[in-house]
Amino acid sequence: MKKPIAIQGIKGSFHHEVVQSYFNLDTDVVECMTFDSAVDALLAEETEHVVMALENSIAGSIIPNYALIDVHNLKIVGEYYLDIQHNLLALHGQAIKDIQEVHSHPMALLQCKVFFRNYPHIKLVEAKDTADVAKQISNRSLKGIAAIASKNAANLYGLEILAERIQTINHNETRFVIVKQEKFETEKKVINKASIKFELDHKRGSLATILNVMSDCKLNLTKIQSLPKIETPWKYAFFVDVTFEAYKNYEKSISIMQLMAENFKVLGEYKNARS
Repeated sequence: MKKPIAIQGIKGSFHHEVVQSYFNLDTDVVECMTFDSAVDALLAEETEHVVMALENSIAGSIIPNYALIDVHNLKIVGEYYLDIQHNLLALHGQAIKDIQEVHSHPMALLQCKVFFRNYPHIKLVEAKDTADVAKQISNRSLKGIAAIASKNAANLYGLEILAERIQTINHNETRFVIVKQEKFETEKKVINKASIKFELDHKRGSLATILNVMSDCKLNLTKIQSLPKIETPWKYAFFVDVTFEAYKNYEKSISIMQLMAENFKVLGEYKNARS
């Protein structure tokens, strides 16, 4: 029997949408209110996979999630890009003028802040999960309170959509990764993307040298994110995504970079969702 997939949030959330698209519409989920608790479910073997948001095209990287993957030695086995469309949801029979507060995840509020400039009477309140707000409004018949959430959440919890696509930038995507405890054996001919992590001495040219290796080995750098090492002031870990056409080129780059960088680690090898 297949185990459910762990997500941050509840049914009707964007993480739930990714599960339905990447795995199957009928796939069950373990609902977790934080990314830490989703990882805990994985470590406790309540699930074999976690779906985890990693970056958004408007708001940028979700930096703590990089650290979660690294610290727990998890493996990225796949990725999925979801077109995020935010909608304003409330109980039926209400209009925007009736709404006094909008509750949602801080990321959703950030992505929609321009929309609410036209409604200065509305107070924006941070919450842990978009879909959970929608569920609470429905279960408790909360008037005067709205949620920013997906159309799936509106349908699932019986709410009315007061305004559609309220995000500031119309093209709004979030990149999600699928994470496991163990490396997933994917055929090399399918693999054309990898996520790696390494540390470098704080000296001139150290990062440039690594980037030149990637270029010489015909790797395309698609993402680079630095995180400070708390225990070592002014030293940084770099999280990098690369794509490539030939796996042998990637293998060659790895063999070189392992000698040049400290604490080199492959976080995952998988199929590029864009290819």
